[in-house]
This record gives sequence, C-alpha cells and structure tokens, in this order.
Amino acid sequence: MAGLLAVAAPALAQQPLVGDPKEAHKKIAMCEGCHGIPGYRTAYPDVYSVPKLGGQSTIYLSNALHAYKAKQRSHPSMRGIAASLSDQDIADLAAYYSASPAGGHK
Repeated sequence: MAGLLAVAAPALAQQPLVGDPKEAHKKIAMCEGCHGIPGYRTAYPDVYSVPKLGGQSTIYLSNALHAYKAKQRSHPSMRGIAASLSDQDIADLAAYYSASPAGGHK
C-alpha cells in the first residue's frame, strides 16, 4: 500500500489547477492598475508599453506569473505582485484574462 501511495502522490501533485474566472474578480485590482489602462506605458525600470492580458492563453499567463514568482523574469513590480500570489490565485487570474476579449483590456 505504501508503495502505491509513493507512486500516486507525485502524479496527483502534477495535476494542473483549474482556474475560476469568478474568483479572479477578487484579485484583479493589482493587475488593473497597469494592465487595465489602454495604451499605458510604465517608466520603471524602463519605459515600455504594458502588455494587454485579455485573450492571452491560460498557459502563457500562468507560466509568466510563475516565472516572475521564481525570479526568472526581471520586472521588479511584477516580481513583487507574483510573489504574493498562490498557485490558485495564478490559475484564477490566468482563467479570467484568457477568457477576456483578445486585444482588449479587461
């Protein structure tokens, strides 16, 4: 029995979380300050246009947030925000923005 659990546990741990777009409504305020403003450009750490999130794939959004959280992406503000997110928060946000209109801010 213990051998079966040892084999099953890693398989269960690898199940992707299912995001809930409705739960994301409680979490989007931190995103909307930059990503919710059409044409917004940031000046820190460099001047660039803030990307639109609406219509991006769930996998891309989730991977990007996990990369910021793991400090594999360099934007300091995004690192700070991602560090505060649980895996479920990331799944919820990715589900919400992937269901948003492509090209539009949501």
